[in-house]
Amino acid sequence: MTENNDPLWKVAEDTPEKLEDLVKLGSHPLGVDVGTSKVVAARRGGKDVVCAAQLNAFLPVPYSPVTERTIQQQSDIHYYRDDDELVIFGSATERFANMFNAEVRRPMADGLLNPRERQSWPVLEAILQSLVPKPRTTNEVLAFSVPAAPAGRESQLTYHEASLRQHFSTMGYRAMAINEGLAVVFSELEDHNFTGIGVSCGGGMCNATLAFLSIPSIMVSLPKAGDFIDRAVGEAVGEHATRVKVMKEEGLDLSRSPKDKLEKALHIYYEDIVESLVDALRRAISRAEKLPKTERALPIVLAGGTVKPRGFRELF
Repeated sequence: MTENNDPLWKVAEDTPEKLEDLVKLGSHPLGVDVGTSKVVAARRGGKDVVCAAQLNAFLPVPYSPVTERTIQQQSDIHYYRDDDELVIFGSATERFANMFNAEVRRPMADGLLNPRERQSWPVLEAILQSLVPKPRTTNEVLAFSVPAAPAGRESQLTYHEASLRQHFSTMGYRAMAINEGLAVVFSELEDHNFTGIGVSCGGGMCNATLAFLSIPSIMVSLPKAGDFIDRAVGEAVGEHATRVKVMKEEGLDLSRSPKDKLEKALHIYYEDIVESLVDALRRAISRAEKLPKTERALPIVLAGGTVKPRGFRELF
């Protein structure tokens, strides 16, 4: 495994107790977005934000001394040995999957640790170790993302969050969990007094949080997003989900008519995601009691990899 000693990371000198204080004091904590598709670590340095990312995926290959020596010569390939396998993880995984015409495997599913994968936690731990530097001060603050609890899976969220908190605490950080949708509000709605709806559409799920003055009033999670699109399109057109993902990210344009069967399927399932998300938001708001009143329209921020195709905002 490759350890990250990136000199661009800066030391957080202040470690206040509340997440709101981090925003006010500008102490530049380390942020880690633990997504189903990607894991991203970021910290503000001056006016810029320094980011590092790894694909949250892995692919085991048979172990042999020759294979391991060959992989060791490639500086961009992360791996570890597990008995008679070499577990390739991170951003090089898709390259191996395309070479072997295989599906990558995911340590997370639907926004949480994948209970069907024996290696889910060892792989995610290895990915985090490759991204997150050691703290440079005692109890340096690290904020990590967690989704809203999917219906009926509250206990899985508890285990997922506790595992991440324990990992970062063992590294020496003071770890704080923050809801994904609320993180979007903190990031983008300072000029609106942290009031509005933050939507995060990632690989495993879509999360939406309605906040007033930084206080979350409604949290919604939809257990389907980019991965659902990839799988559903793959099944419809007879293609690997990994290959669908690559083609989707190369330049899908939802604002123009589809030119082939693959694009038609992508349009269909993107529309399904948007309809499901809007319906979930509408139902959550209609069921809510004692919502704060406002005279102004609430801003909505769309974030996450699944919203990146041209035309998504208009579709939403």
